[in-house]
Amino acid sequence: MRARFDTLFGRLFGVLLVAIILAHLLAFAWFHHYGPPPPPPPPEFAEGFDGKRPPMDPRLDSRPPRPWFGGPLVPLTFQLVSLIIAAWYGAKLLSRPIQRLSDAAERLSENLDSEPLDESGPREARQAAHTFNKMQHRIREQVQQRSRMLGAVSHDLRTPLSRLKLRLEQIDNEKLQGQMRQDLDDMISMLDATLTYLHEQRTSEARQWMDVQALIESLCENAQDQGADVQANGHCAPLQVQPMALRSCINNLLDNALRYAGHGLITLEDNREQLVIRVIDHGPGIAADKREAVFEPFFRLEGSRNRNSGGVGLGMTIAREAAERLGGRLSLEETPGGGLTAVIQLPRS
Repeated sequence: MRARFDTLFGRLFGVLLVAIILAHLLAFAWFHHYGPPPPPPPPEFAEGFDGKRPPMDPRLDSRPPRPWFGGPLVPLTFQLVSLIIAAWYGAKLLSRPIQRLSDAAERLSENLDSEPLDESGPREARQAAHTFNKMQHRIREQVQQRSRMLGAVSHDLRTPLSRLKLRLEQIDNEKLQGQMRQDLDDMISMLDATLTYLHEQRTSEARQWMDVQALIESLCENAQDQGADVQANGHCAPLQVQPMALRSCINNLLDNALRYAGHGLITLEDNREQLVIRVIDHGPGIAADKREAVFEPFFRLEGSRNRNSGGVGLGMTIAREAAERLGGRLSLEETPGGGLTAVIQLPRS
């Protein structure tokens, strides 16, 4: 019997059934105690021959006199209040497991090592929590397995590539040697970019308050120390972010601007709803119909934005995924006068 009421349906049905029974029992007792008054006497007997109303026989109604609240208002009101409370509790009972799952999914999206979901409550809620915890455990195992695989791939590929670069020195043909060295450098660059991309995907970090303006000024100063033409404008208040994700996003966009335009400008626009960061260049730009395609992994445009200019087609992908981990969005616009503007919108809520 207990197992039947251990389900979400059983608990909800039981609450509503008890509320309905109690409300009807009260109404029955109320009307039994303060039932309707006896019917009035016929008109011809309502008054005596002397014009006075005859006294009522007390045997006709032995119940206590009806008080002012003895009508149907009180039991009906109690019924209404009881059903409202039962409906509220039932809705809360239904929504509680869903809210717990939603909160656990939100924690899991931010940190794979978050605490498992408590497997308590009705049977359906326990089953859902158990399934969710199994899913979290499998995801964590898969991520750990991929990390071990990436470490092995990084070691096993770098070693032969390094040996090939050393053996190139034994080739007398300088032209062939240069071409092969370029191919090896491209392979190493692609390997590094791929490993960085996969590392960014599996990295999870807690949010913390950060001075975004100080971060951008620091990135610009580092680029200026290396001879790059980079400027920063605007001010903003601290924002709760994942520091590594934000740094990765801005770094990739700034590298993209410097690679294809030779200069860059980072502006800040802050308000109560969001922080908008723009990375602006006046380079060759990207056609409107290609701006979404550049966010695909390993996508490279022909012409000025190709592998000969540097890059393997992962910088914009890493930047967008980092912005999405921050709860924001990254889009591309045309710079007035020509060029490309990357717009990062980060919510403050």
